[in-house]
Formats: sequence, structure tokens, C-alpha cells
Amino acid sequence: QLQLVESGGGLVQPGGSLRLSCAASGRLNYYTTIGWFRQAPGKEREGVGCISSSTSITYYTYYANYVKGRFTISRDNANNTVYLQMNSLKPEDTADYYCAAVNARLYGSNCLGRMAYDYWGQGTQVTVSS
Repeated sequence: QLQLVESGGGLVQPGGSLRLSCAASGRLNYYTTIGWFRQAPGKEREGVGCISSSTSITYYTYYANYVKGRFTISRDNANNTVYLQMNSLKPEDTADYYCAAVNARLYGSNCLGRMAYDYWGQGTQVTVSS
């Protein structure tokens, strides 16, 4: 059983940056895919991006078009933590952000489907407003 805890959310002005963390209770296997999702009030949960791997040292990331070039996902296996660096934030990025995990390699847009994941964190709120 894998438990995930997100942190790092808060209030930021448009154009600002935040870094979210997703800490795993157990060891993250190199083949575990970690996805980031978000859910705005009144909207469905949508995929933001993911990080997956083909080997213990080669990782791949994939991003939804609406965050590509602004958001970056990275992984620290030594600390069992995955990060979501969010730059150039916009008011439409306001949402609750969740990380999710599955013990499988997911690549490309397949990693943006929430049904593919088995483990979820409780979420952290991000508000982008002046």
C-alpha cells in the first residue's frame, strides 16, 4: 500500500510560481508512474502531467497542453518525493492539485487518465489571484 501526501499549495499572484511536493510513504519503485491532476470548483478532475520511467535512471515526463512549457515534474527517489514546479501561473490554474501513483509504466497521454491510477493523495489547494 502506497500513501501519498501533497504539500506546497497556497495563494500566489498571476505570473508567480509554486512548487508542489508529493511525498510517498513507501519506496517509489523506478517503474512507478506518478501523475499530477487538478480539479477546479465545479469541474472534473483533469490530468496535468506525469513522470514515468523505462529504467532506474531514465525518466520521461508528459504534460497536458494547457501547462506545457510552464509546469515541470521531477522526481527524487532518494526522498521518495515527486515535485510539480509551476511557473507563470494563471488564474485558470486555480484548483485542488492531487498526485497519484500506479505501479506500472504509463507513457504519453495514457498517463493523464485518472482511472489508470491506484493511489491518490488528499490534495493541496492552489489559488492564483491578485
